Amino acid sequence: MKPGLKSKRVSGGILAFGAHPDDLEFGCGGVLAAESARGRSVQLVVCSQGEAGTYGTPRIRTAETKKAAAQLGAQVELIRLDGDAHLEIKAAHAIKLAAYIRRFRPEILLAPSVVENQHPDHWRLGKLVRDAARLARYGGLKELKAQSPHAVAQLLFYAVTPEAEPKDISPLLYDISAPETMSHWRAAMLAHASQVAAQKYVELQITRARLLGVRAGVEYAQALFPNDPIVVNQLAQLNRLARQF
Repeated sequence: MKPGLKSKRVSGGILAFGAHPDDLEFGCGGVLAAESARGRSVQLVVCSQGEAGTYGTPRIRTAETKKAAAQLGAQVELIRLDGDAHLEIKAAHAIKLAAYIRRFRPEILLAPSVVENQHPDHWRLGKLVRDAARLARYGGLKELKAQSPHAVAQLLFYAVTPEAEPKDISPLLYDISAPETMSHWRAAMLAHASQVAAQKYVELQITRARLLGVRAGVEYAQALFPNDPIVVNQLAQLNRLARQF
C-alpha cells in the first residue's frame, strides 16, 4: 500500500503527541501506520524541533518529520511549548494542548508515558496531555470558549524506550505484523536520517517489536498502555491472549 493510501474511512480519529521529531515514529509508528491504512485519520503534533539534540538541525529534523508523517499516512504540525529539553509542566501548556484536542476532536489520544526514567520532555508531555484530555471536556474554561468541549474515548501511552514502559499497567499489544505496516513503519523511522545514522534506533525498535510479537504469538507488536480501564460490551472482543509461554 502506498503512503497515504487508505481503505474506507472509519469514524473517530487519532491525535498523537510527541515531544520531539521521531518520538512518535519510534514509540508507536507501527500502530499509526496500521490505523491509517485501515482508514482512520491520524494527526501528529510534535512539540519541539529537536533543537537541543546532538544530531541534525531544527530545519533538517522538521523536514524529516514531514517525510516520516507521509510514510505513516498522517498529517503533522510542529509547535513550540518551552523548547527541546526545557519543557515545564504549566497550566498554560495543558490548555494549549486541550485546544488541539478540541480542534481535532479525536477518538483516541496517544502520548508518551509518564514514567520518569526517560527524557524529561517525554514524561512531562505525557502528564500535560493527560491534563489536557480532562481540560478539553470542561465547558466553562474561558481560554477554550471558542471551541466546543470534547471528550476522548481513550488515552493511551506509548514508550519510546524500554525504560519508559510502565510497570504498573498491563499493556495493550497491537499486532503490526502486516508486511505493509512494517514497511511503512520502517520507512518512517529511516526518514529521520540524522538520527538513525548516529544510533541503532531502528534496530532497537524492531527488536522490541519482535520480542513483544513472540510474547503475543505474532510476528511483531507494539505496546500501548491505557490510562483508564478499557470498556467492552461483549467478551467476544477479548479474543486474544498474549501469554504464550
